Amino acid sequence: MNLVLAKAAMDFCIAFGVIIGGSLMAAVGSVLVSGSAATAMYDTAMRLKIWAIVVAIGGTIDPVRVIEYNMQEGHLSPVAQQIMFIGFAFLGAHMGTELIRWICRESL
Repeated sequence: MNLVLAKAAMDFCIAFGVIIGGSLMAAVGSVLVSGSAATAMYDTAMRLKIWAIVVAIGGTIDPVRVIEYNMQEGHLSPVAQQIMFIGFAFLGAHMGTELIRWICRESL
């Protein structure tokens, strides 16, 4: 059980980091070309959300295959774990996006 929670925490942190890191780098790039850093951060965070989830769960179709195979075989525990991993990745991406939205709210 500890390994499952550790992987879920890693998925959360990876998705969160993709949003925060990508948005901050977009702000740096925007400043270098004399653009609005807050707008670049916000737009990038919104566009990166789905990709942060994909990166966190492995970037391949394997989690979907695990769900499909185990569902057909009647093994629901691995299915629940994969759905939980996707949920934690979504939660990390969403919280990262909300943090960027909160940071940029005064500037937009």
